[in-house]
Amino acid sequence: MGKNDLLWMIGGEAGFGILSAGEIFARTFLRGGLHVFTHTEHPSLIRGGHNTSQVRISQEEVYSHSEYINLLVALNYETVEKHIDEMQSGGVMIYDEDVFKMDKLKDDMTLMNVPLSKIAVGIGNKILINSVAIGASVAVAGYDISILENVIKGVFKSKTSSVIEMNLKAVREGYDYVKKNYSLDFKYKIKPVNNPNRILIDGNQAISIGAIKAGLKFYAAYPMSPSTSILHYLASKEREYKIIVRQVEDEIAAVNMVIGAMFAGVRAMAATSGGGFSLMVEALGLAGMSETPLVLINCQRPGPSTGMPTRTEQSDLRFVMHASQGEFPRVVIAPGDVIQCFYEIINAFNIAEKYQIPVIILSDAYLANSKKTIEKFDTDSISIDRGLLLTEKELENIDSYNRYEFTKTGISPRAVPSQKNGIFTVTGNEHNIYGHISENMENRTNMVDKRTRKMEYLKKEIKHLPLVGDEKADVTIFAWGSTKGPILEAIKLLKEDGISSNYQQILYINPFPKDEVKSALNKSRKTVIVENNKSAQLEGIIREQTGIGISDCILRYDGRQFTPERIYKKIKEVL
Repeated sequence: MGKNDLLWMIGGEAGFGILSAGEIFARTFLRGGLHVFTHTEHPSLIRGGHNTSQVRISQEEVYSHSEYINLLVALNYETVEKHIDEMQSGGVMIYDEDVFKMDKLKDDMTLMNVPLSKIAVGIGNKILINSVAIGASVAVAGYDISILENVIKGVFKSKTSSVIEMNLKAVREGYDYVKKNYSLDFKYKIKPVNNPNRILIDGNQAISIGAIKAGLKFYAAYPMSPSTSILHYLASKEREYKIIVRQVEDEIAAVNMVIGAMFAGVRAMAATSGGGFSLMVEALGLAGMSETPLVLINCQRPGPSTGMPTRTEQSDLRFVMHASQGEFPRVVIAPGDVIQCFYEIINAFNIAEKYQIPVIILSDAYLANSKKTIEKFDTDSISIDRGLLLTEKELENIDSYNRYEFTKTGISPRAVPSQKNGIFTVTGNEHNIYGHISENMENRTNMVDKRTRKMEYLKKEIKHLPLVGDEKADVTIFAWGSTKGPILEAIKLLKEDGISSNYQQILYINPFPKDEVKSALNKSRKTVIVENNKSAQLEGIIREQTGIGISDCILRYDGRQFTPERIYKKIKEVL
């Protein structure tokens, strides 16, 4: 860790505002101009179970959470049991002796007894212990309490004045207690820096904002973790941006509504997780056969069946690439960070409408829920491509509209309902150029070829990502999706150890960048692949597409995301 760095965690039972505390703590340091990354963990319980919120703070940009902690707030003894080994030398643990007794478990760690419950109850409500703990943490970090107070006012601005005042009093009393009773020389202190007006955002928010910028006007979904916050966010913006947001009875209804909206010429999408995507599969085929644009988000979690609803995994890749019977073109995009979430959902809409095919964004719980500080999005660079949508004037000169006309690119001009001279038939059956059902052999062959031909032109349009890191490296890391952040941090750790490395992220998995990946493989001295699944799904796809296998697979499938330290250690073992 460098100067002005802090790894903070609060842990306790669900129902005591653990996740809210992490959000407030993160925004406090964001306001001071620092880089922030947040990571939360909680079981799939309504109440109870062990919850944590980790906030990583640095003067330099941070890309992921960490395996270690400098400042731990333990609201119960379970937090101590689970996280004591993650404490770094010189770290501090804040706890409340009225809640549980504590013996010093590590010689290089300072225990700080703060009467969190007593202070909270004295102010008026035990639930305020998280605010007291935040105030105490800010004092340990040597940070400006006035910044925290301003954040409290903003977070609770929709509440009554008494709620705001109680929370302000709670953070102040926690802060003052530490200042009065402890004279600690904490080596991980944080100072504000010049604020470049960054924003703090998670993957689901980035997808939602990107969709709005892309012209989203209809969203349908059934709540399913970890995609549900997209529904919540878009519902909150429904009136402001004139979007229709519908929580429907199931994922079958959601995807069919979206197909209907896109068929009518409206930009629409749905988001779900693996179980919900399973229900969408038949409709996915309908979009493929009818050449209706479709945009779907699959926020992955461990499966099969209900699996682990609030945990993370990358195990749906093969599924989404081959979902639904038969053969038809589709695009699979796997963004690795919040910035890519924003821009790739816009690309997804453009590709879906231009090529009249389904496009699937593959996210996961880690990317969906973790927040990162970024510069504000460059919206001036955004362009909208509606594809071959026929205008009223163009249709005036058409005597007989052939919706599925055979073209060089496979893309046929598209009319939408209500356009004069644009009447056509649409069906889930194989059909001729007019949309009429046809089982003619020659027509079937030509239609399959027509739909497939789109991908050849799409491949030329997609810009694949270059290698990140040293050009001539000791090891090249291949990966996809949300492992990007931990890998970028691991590259820093390897460099500090004298090991040069680079990273090839595969953003567009279908169509697969065969030539680019083969070139990177051939140039590499040593290759490893990092994936959050058991079967190394991307490695298998790379082997199929290039004929070159990657023998060293670093895999994790316990429902948790890789830490940089874990990747670093595994790569050192490989080397």
